[in-house]
Amino acid sequence: MKSWRSAWLLLGLALVAGVPAHATGTATRLAFQLADVRDLVRLSQPRIAPDGRHIALIVTRADWKTDKNEPRIELVDVASGKARVLTWQRKGIAALQWSHAGTRLAFLAEAPAPAPAASSVSGTAMDAPAAGKDAKPMPQIFVMSMQGGDPQQITQAPRGVEGFAWSPHDARIAYITADAPANAKALARHDGAFEVTDGNFELRNALAPSHLWVVASSGGTATRLTEGRYSLQTDRQGTPPYPAWSADGKQIAFIRYPGPYWGPSFHSVVDVVDASGGTPRTLSGQQGATAVRYAPGSSARYAYLRPRNGDENNGNAVYVGTAERARDVTADLARNIDTYTWMPDGRDLLLSGELGTRSVLWLQPSHGQARELRLGDVNVEGQPSVARDGAIAFIGSTSTHPDELYVLRHAGAPPRRLTDLNAFVDQRLLGRTQSIAWDGPDGFHEDGVLVYPVHYEAGRRYPLVLVIHGGPEGASTVAFSPLPQLLSAAGFLVFQPNYRGSTNLGDAYQHAIFRDTGAGPGRDVMAGLAAVEKLGIVDTNRIGVSGWSYGGYLTAWLSGHYDVWKAAVAGAALTDWVMDYTISYYQTGDTYFFGGSPWVAKYHDIWRAQSPIAYAQNVKAPTLIMGDVGDGNVPLVNSYEWYHALRDNGVTVRFYAYPVDTHFPEDIVQTTDVYRRWVDWMTQYLH
Repeated sequence: MKSWRSAWLLLGLALVAGVPAHATGTATRLAFQLADVRDLVRLSQPRIAPDGRHIALIVTRADWKTDKNEPRIELVDVASGKARVLTWQRKGIAALQWSHAGTRLAFLAEAPAPAPAASSVSGTAMDAPAAGKDAKPMPQIFVMSMQGGDPQQITQAPRGVEGFAWSPHDARIAYITADAPANAKALARHDGAFEVTDGNFELRNALAPSHLWVVASSGGTATRLTEGRYSLQTDRQGTPPYPAWSADGKQIAFIRYPGPYWGPSFHSVVDVVDASGGTPRTLSGQQGATAVRYAPGSSARYAYLRPRNGDENNGNAVYVGTAERARDVTADLARNIDTYTWMPDGRDLLLSGELGTRSVLWLQPSHGQARELRLGDVNVEGQPSVARDGAIAFIGSTSTHPDELYVLRHAGAPPRRLTDLNAFVDQRLLGRTQSIAWDGPDGFHEDGVLVYPVHYEAGRRYPLVLVIHGGPEGASTVAFSPLPQLLSAAGFLVFQPNYRGSTNLGDAYQHAIFRDTGAGPGRDVMAGLAAVEKLGIVDTNRIGVSGWSYGGYLTAWLSGHYDVWKAAVAGAALTDWVMDYTISYYQTGDTYFFGGSPWVAKYHDIWRAQSPIAYAQNVKAPTLIMGDVGDGNVPLVNSYEWYHALRDNGVTVRFYAYPVDTHFPEDIVQTTDVYRRWVDWMTQYLH
């Protein structure tokens, strides 16, 4: 659950703010509808050119007829806002990167699987997939000249490229790719048996480590720089692994994981290797490191993300290091940092993260207090990008408008919106959104988001649906999200509470989930519900609870502990901690919540006591269960347990499984189906 943070999955985000739907002049406008979900345009990976004049980004539209997402790279002129399309009909586009000169743009895209090639290390075949119509396309690096012409494929990695980085003078590109399977010869004999170690129950083969290679930016023969049982990527890392070149081009830093499995990934450190080859050495041995980057113009100063003080129950901090030591420069913020990037001066850093019910940017000097940047009502999504003159590009949304591209000309300026790709939403009726705060249990000052029904009328009481965010390391913010809006259009109040473990209220709040994964967050949610009820707008006889992933876990927990719910929707719900630990991919991650393994007598009882399945006999609310068949994050076995426990105790329950290998359906047809079933279930039992 810790590993996913995408917009589709954190279904506890707020939707829309604005005038009430019954205001003058809105009578002819329609509320946001299920059919509108397919028209939403997703923007991602904004990359501002070094000179600040253009921004490249990925624009993704969904094709309802083919049920495919169609990404393309667009180039936006910062001065005029005009855009032009750079790629057509390319699949798997990701990881946009400008060359340092700004004359070329590199990216990953799918390419036909290459024929077997000799390894420069061993001289043996790399056992590439067979070429032909059945070969699986692999992500490769493409380089596009801004002077025109088709992108040039510069890598032929048999297992595809996972991440890459330009060298300082753009002559070379370092990239990361997986090795051939260790049992390649046995596989060729149809002997596929593999040893089970830290993988999840869905694996069908042993994983091979990923390592570092270098190739000329014009293409050619690649040179391998690292090898061994350790790995530069794991099977469940959420973002591509970017190697980091020093300013003089002589060395490349990278994150070294114990192996290719996510389970022990918390022991990662920062290593560095000479770009000409040699034995890697440790740059920083502080465990839990990710996202290493050298400071601009430096071959000595670097930064990386790491859980504060190495405690996995804290938020991510940014550490800045030299050869002597690394220190947490964000210690005074004492809160989770989602992303960071260096500012061009090589001294300050740009941070992003949640602050209360907003997603914001900070300017963090290497020494001193961070300063929040003025964004108005815009919430930041994903990783911002910075030009040499300090201009900042980012994707943002407001409570009334989905993703668009924004630019800050300098750190003290307000943001300027450059695109209007989701303009149709401005013509929809949107419910009013507000932040709400309360004094919760255990001394915490807590918050959440409340969305009013589209046709809200003062003096009336409305049915209420809780939509609880996942993670638990996530947060509900006043940013656009389809599900709360669809519920609002259906006549519901929608309450999205934050709870201990959330990333928006500081480390103490996030850390408080330690050994208190159910009861404490449950009390936080119920305190928030009481605060909403005090507004006098809730029909307390018509309240439903729902969520996906950890939101599904809390839905199950609350259903078994509080008899106030008239309906529940449990999506990808973790219901049995012990079983989930045993077969999911993040086993070691779960142990940080409890202090040790459930199979050690010292810790066994707390894992059982905080599993919702232990209280299933208390559930009364009609429950809709949904999940993905191939979900290695929260395996669907959790949902099977919950379904049979409720059904066998006489609870009205329905269970729908989607035949995909994800944590939440990524295609438009099944995404829309999840929303439809969610809203219809609440409508059936609360209206």
